[in-house]
Amino acid sequence: MSHKIIIVEDEEDILDLLEYNLSKEGFEVIGFLNTKAVESMLQEEDIDLIIMDRNLPGVEGSEYIASLRGQGIHVPVIYLTAKDKESEIEEGFLSGGDDYMTKPFNMKVLILRIKSILKRTNPLQNESSIRFKDLLLNNASRTLKVNEELVNITKLEFDLLYEFILNKNSILDRDYLLQTVWGDAQENQYKTVNVAITRLKEKIDPKKTKNYIQTIRGIGYKLA
Repeated sequence: MSHKIIIVEDEEDILDLLEYNLSKEGFEVIGFLNTKAVESMLQEEDIDLIIMDRNLPGVEGSEYIASLRGQGIHVPVIYLTAKDKESEIEEGFLSGGDDYMTKPFNMKVLILRIKSILKRTNPLQNESSIRFKDLLLNNASRTLKVNEELVNITKLEFDLLYEFILNKNSILDRDYLLQTVWGDAQENQYKTVNVAITRLKEKIDPKKTKNYIQTIRGIGYKLA
């Protein structure tokens, strides 16, 4: 079951770009060039996240979100907009935004922010267990099964594999992993990441036949 994301963006080329990249990440994406049909879609479908421009025809994006919040609709919102003044960013959060990105934007960073919000707010990402192919992580017992066989794993290795599964098919650079898993973005810790991933790969693929965690030279790693 994939997450459903609404995108409201009046520039068609940007909307197409967003739809393409988010669909590639496995999200179900519903795009709109204005807000006219958004409210009815929210009533008809279980939407997990809204990506909202602010410079829209007919209504300003943050005003629209404020009106949704007034109706008791609390779907998480990321503003993606050219409005970049400090006062405008403040307006975005005060109107009910959960995150705020200004254009031009980095697609990879947007995708990571989307996944971070969904991880915090959506039960799909907080189930008692999470699976990738023959790997099964159980949150309650903090255990790993590989092909239904229990495999000993450290807390760090559990957290690292969990992050990979949440972001499967996405390239995760070492800085992101250090910040998210270790809570430390020091560059001199890159070797720590490499060693931890090597040990994790030995545990989930001792025969070296699966190649689940792939090294992306000069960038980071990907679970695929």
